[in-house]
Amino acid sequence: MNVLQRVVTGTARFVVKPGVDFMGTRCVLTGQIKRLLPRMSFNQNRSWCSVGPADDRPEVSLNRLEGEDNGIVEVLMCREKARNSLGCVFVGQMRELVSSLHHDTAVHVVLFRSLVPGVFCAAALPMPAIAAVDGFALGGGLELALACDIRTAAHSAQMGLIETTRGLLPGAGGSQRLPRTVGFAIAKELIFTGRHVGGEQAMELGLVNRSVPQNQTGDAAHEEALSLAREILPQAPIAVRMAKVAMNLGAEVDISSGMAIEGMCYARLIPTRDRREGMAAFIEKRPPRYIGE
Repeated sequence: MNVLQRVVTGTARFVVKPGVDFMGTRCVLTGQIKRLLPRMSFNQNRSWCSVGPADDRPEVSLNRLEGEDNGIVEVLMCREKARNSLGCVFVGQMRELVSSLHHDTAVHVVLFRSLVPGVFCAAALPMPAIAAVDGFALGGGLELALACDIRTAAHSAQMGLIETTRGLLPGAGGSQRLPRTVGFAIAKELIFTGRHVGGEQAMELGLVNRSVPQNQTGDAAHEEALSLAREILPQAPIAVRMAKVAMNLGAEVDISSGMAIEGMCYARLIPTRDRREGMAAFIEKRPPRYIGE
């Protein structure tokens, strides 16, 4: 069985390699992810958890939504003094959280948001990841948002890859992800000039999926991201994950290879209980009840 077949059949094993690609989370198909759950501390109702020694103030934490939103997890970035800049502790905690979520089948959608007012600063995950940009996402902040599948922004948000104004180039995936998102001509203009764009222009360029007016509480992008997450939540979890695999891998190859990837992802879904439930619900004219199996 080749590497591609192992990916789509779920038999591939992954390892996180520190120091490579975005926040050290590029996955290679050798070995197995090392989960760092012993270093995670939970509150009494386990609705959120932080990563790192229990006596450290967490810079990244999880909020597991409950009730009708069960299955949506928020990654909360709260490095207030440094405005969510990518320090070693911040990156380390983010890497550990992403690793812990990677094979958590109870998580259907991940939403990344900042708890620092006016600042956004997300990751290689098998489930959909949504970035909510309510403030500034400059340099590394925008690179983190680009690593998500979907982005929402307030009209007042400011986004840009400003590294060339500091004598650098985008070094956390921005030079690769921005052209794939907005096209090479626009990406080159934005990177060469280091220009900021607001939320409305970002949507016109295709940089974000949705842009909304900011509200009085300053969390309009988060509210829009949560609305999107709630649209995804009722869908069959394995089907959504396989659709993400098909699109992400297919984007890197020619159309014929992409069709082959799609076919293998499709075949992976045929024996699932969710696929049978979806067909039964359609015939019986009722909402499906997916269980992620």
